[in-house]
Amino acid sequence: MTAALEFTVDGRSVEVPDDGTSLMEVLRDRLGIHTVKDGCSPQGQCGCCTVWVDGKPRVSCVTPARRVAGREITTLAGLPSDTCAAWGEAFCAAGASQCGFCTPGIIMRLAGLDARLDQDRPRSSGATALAAHLCRCTGWQTILEAWEHFGADAPGRDWAAAGRRAEIEGGVAQAVGPEVALGEGGFADDTGPNGALVALSDGRGGWVLGETVAEARAVAGKVQGRRTPTELPMPLEFPEGDWAVRLRTSWVEPAYLETDASWCVPGGEPASPLANGGAFGAKLASPLPEVARRLADEHGRPVRVLWSREDCVRHGPKRPPVAIGINADGQGVVRVVRTPGVADAVASVSSALTVEEVDIARPPTSVAIRGAGWVEAAVALSALGDGFQPITSPGRGSARAEWNGGSLRIQVYGGEPLDEVVLRSYCIGAAHMAYSWVTSEALTVGPDGEVHDLTIRSFGVVPASRMPPVEVEIEASDGPPVNCSDAVFAAVAAATWRAAGHPPDWPTGRLDAQSRGSLSEWSAPPDWPTGRLDAQSDSP
Repeated sequence: MTAALEFTVDGRSVEVPDDGTSLMEVLRDRLGIHTVKDGCSPQGQCGCCTVWVDGKPRVSCVTPARRVAGREITTLAGLPSDTCAAWGEAFCAAGASQCGFCTPGIIMRLAGLDARLDQDRPRSSGATALAAHLCRCTGWQTILEAWEHFGADAPGRDWAAAGRRAEIEGGVAQAVGPEVALGEGGFADDTGPNGALVALSDGRGGWVLGETVAEARAVAGKVQGRRTPTELPMPLEFPEGDWAVRLRTSWVEPAYLETDASWCVPGGEPASPLANGGAFGAKLASPLPEVARRLADEHGRPVRVLWSREDCVRHGPKRPPVAIGINADGQGVVRVVRTPGVADAVASVSSALTVEEVDIARPPTSVAIRGAGWVEAAVALSALGDGFQPITSPGRGSARAEWNGGSLRIQVYGGEPLDEVVLRSYCIGAAHMAYSWVTSEALTVGPDGEVHDLTIRSFGVVPASRMPPVEVEIEASDGPPVNCSDAVFAAVAAATWRAAGHPPDWPTGRLDAQSRGSLSEWSAPPDWPTGRLDAQSDSP
């Protein structure tokens, strides 16, 4: 007979078998509390599963359930309803939640901090608390603004317009509202039917099944990978030539927090892994829905299919690395890992760049990932000018960025704003992604194409404590709304690279405060939209 564990969850006594499972598995899979999220599978590295144990925040995925016997567990669902609603309103008002996957854990962390402080909420204390968390969407700043202004009255919003702007920026239908920040975004693994089999990758191209996640993991017999100390190699050599501008990038992981998941009932339609966010394009071709359909039909039962964080890194698409050389007249070569559609992406920016696709041992790549191909080309071309020209994306949004006294200053043009809170949030998130990409993000990939960096903390994503402030100026117009955040992504990458002195290889290393603050103000902006950034017509 397996011994039983007794403890309190959100004010009610529970009893579960003492079979070695984690507290997170008990809360999610046995008690059905889905505000507790699993983003690292489980490594204790993302903070999405944070709960309170006797009133103190704790990461539940690496907490054995037996360690909380006789103790009091509080999840987001167990906070007083008015407190929970106030946090949802604060995050929504600041634009501090986009997909909403990481925010329940962040709210639990900040609510625990709030309970220990007086009325003053310094931003620095919030940034320190966020060291245990990762957020890929928001860029941290709006989360810290929600922390600072928690409890303030929120203005009324047109939620339909907010959702429309979120869909334009994210590329998929997306809900906006306080409930999203509270973890109710409709994620695939939160919505599966009770009693479904769980299918996990066996690491050899097949699938193992169990009645629970813990059972399937035991059958698979896998221990999730850790970071390796391998030296970071650059995947490609520069094209031969005496170039005025050279830019070379490494492998980059999209690093979305919600790992791929789907479920299906026999004869039914599988749940989409996209849920409430597009994963920056990386999930558009996820194989899990078809796996869920096949396994459900084979076994005659509903089946949940889950990728671990390691699976996402090994099998999910990466941003294709490039090695670019450009002459002073804008003519040049873009050498890139072979990826369907990448030549067209580069051509959307300039017809003067020759694309040379290269076959190497590698993880999968995709041009669907935010700005893949065209952003690198646009950033390289921007180095020929003074750095203050706006960059226009293929989607017709325009942006430009500069470092101004240690802060990033961004101007965006995207037609009718629809909802400035959402638009600003996406622009700040894109700025964080670009800054992080240029300065610190990279994956170690061996000569056999195997990814070595298998945990979410090994991707190099810039944490809250190291993200500079971002100022966003929205140039509103009556034109149709178009995507702005992709143009911001390109513009901030260009500005950050310029501030670093245009070193040829990315990541460049951390951008120090002196270089961030030493750049001059930009001149008066030209008329927007500017049209396509073409080397022959637009370079100085």
